[in-house]
Amino acid sequence: MIFILKHIIPKGFAGLTLYPFIFLKRKELKENPVLINHEKIHLKQQLELLIIFFYLFYFLEWFSRLLIYRNTSKAYNNLSFEREAYKNEHNLEYITTRKRWAFLSYL
Repeated sequence: MIFILKHIIPKGFAGLTLYPFIFLKRKELKENPVLINHEKIHLKQQLELLIIFFYLFYFLEWFSRLLIYRNTSKAYNNLSFEREAYKNEHNLEYITTRKRWAFLSYL
């Protein structure tokens, strides 16, 4: 399910996925297949890690990357979940062919 909630999306982001929902900043972004695919990759990741473990792993990885890079943007861009999603967002068939635990290859 996709919702438009411009007030909960952090500055600099177009979308946010909290299983089973995709939140977008603006209505017209629903028509952006690359963004929607990116967020659907996150849905797969979250489901794969039984949701709660995704958020736990995401936070721990982000915090460890923050300690390494000392920069929130660099920490975010180097998360395994984000690297997988950004690398494959243009492949609209990716989630149908994605191997289980694929994010691990981006650690």
